[in-house]
Amino acid sequence: MNLMNRLVTKKEKIKLRYTETTLKEQMNERILSWLPSEPHEYIIVCIGTDRSTGDALGPLTGTYLSELKPKHLHVYGTLSDPVHAVNIENRINKIYNKHQSPFTIAIDASLGKSASVGHIIADVGPLSPGAALNKKLPAIGDIHITGVVNISGFMDYNILQNTRLFVVVEMAQIIASILANIDQKLTYANTPRSDQVFIRD
Repeated sequence: MNLMNRLVTKKEKIKLRYTETTLKEQMNERILSWLPSEPHEYIIVCIGTDRSTGDALGPLTGTYLSELKPKHLHVYGTLSDPVHAVNIENRINKIYNKHQSPFTIAIDASLGKSASVGHIIADVGPLSPGAALNKKLPAIGDIHITGVVNISGFMDYNILQNTRLFVVVEMAQIIASILANIDQKLTYANTPRSDQVFIRD
């Protein structure tokens, strides 16, 4: 990726419907433009629970990504070991205690307007997990990716419970594929810690 692309795309949110044919290519380019040039440990935190169909986007993404065996991404939040409202503060503390200079990409489901349902959104900065359900949880992420799984409105918890699993699975697989591609663009740095990585040109 050249310098001009980095300057043009820096800090610009990207929002695309999951069926968009160029989604992966556009998301990859934009997210790569946000990654730091200095070495970091890259942490993927997939937030949610499989107890709710709509809220399963995060752990599904984490599971699919883990199955792809990324070399440079540390994945937290899967179906078997989810990161959710009850344990997220503890898990964040463990991440920052375990990893040196972590750069975090947070993944979560979201609710939105009818026209936004089915869109995947990537942006710079942290997300606030549980905001759709008025839960005050710690913000997380240097970058975040969200999937709009259903409409927001009255009784949001019931809306999450009645979200179509097909759409959630499709979006989770796409996000996992995007992150796997980003993993392939990273390379080990010549540093004392071999788990810190640079972006491969």
